Amino acid sequence: MSFSSPLIINLAPTGMVPVRSQSPHVPLTPAEIIADALACARLGASMLHIHARDEQELPSDDVNIYAEIIRGIRAQAPELIIVTTTSGRRTPTVEKRASSLYLATDVKPDMASLTLGSMNFSREASINAPDTIMRLAEIMQENSIKPELEIFDLGMVNFAKILINKGLISPPYYFNIILGNPGTAQASLLHLATIVGDLPPDAVWSLGGTGKFQTTANGLGVLMGHGVRTGLEDNLWLDEGRTTLASNVQLVQRIVAQADALGRSIATPAQVRDMLGLSKRAAI
Repeated sequence: MSFSSPLIINLAPTGMVPVRSQSPHVPLTPAEIIADALACARLGASMLHIHARDEQELPSDDVNIYAEIIRGIRAQAPELIIVTTTSGRRTPTVEKRASSLYLATDVKPDMASLTLGSMNFSREASINAPDTIMRLAEIMQENSIKPELEIFDLGMVNFAKILINKGLISPPYYFNIILGNPGTAQASLLHLATIVGDLPPDAVWSLGGTGKFQTTANGLGVLMGHGVRTGLEDNLWLDEGRTTLASNVQLVQRIVAQADALGRSIATPAQVRDMLGLSKRAAI
């Protein structure tokens, strides 16, 4: 990677945890998620990591909510890469986790998240049994959806290699490396270098951080990576002292400013599709 490589901005606007009482800026309804996604896309976000919420602000696997969000985004920006979650933090069964992978062609996601191991977050566990990971990879493969490989620790890179050896994922591989979670790899050069050094050939990687580590991780991603992951899913605050609540737009603006200061261009959705081997998509 060099600065001749344009920077991928992967926006995670909502997640499973933030609610309105924590921040007025977190988008929860389909209309809010669509509006935030499009506003950030105009600034340079090319990938959108989407979580659906129900009317009670709870995480949802309702395919109709996903379809509404995806259709609303693609009606105005069909080229954006849309990634849906298959998180297991609050959804126990494989089929519920995979609900968005069965959507009709016009609203089918381009990619879907695939967390490659179990771990503890600060207040709850994310359970990803080997059989579950492999079945989700199979469903993605069956539906021509590229995995967004979520890496929180070194062992998860090894599990990616197991999936490669089993023929369940194909190059180029896209990795989100997420640092700073209490029970996994930290936002340090040592931990990052160890993970990156073990990635397989044909890997494209973006870097994100949880909580107060988001800014540090994003800075390292702008400097060293193919891309960054940012958004209110990972961090609600604009500053480490937690005095100012952030918006997704502000978080993307900060990434663009960092890249501009280093003379690095921002990747367009078309460039990202080329990097990841994704087909072009027409308007719906």
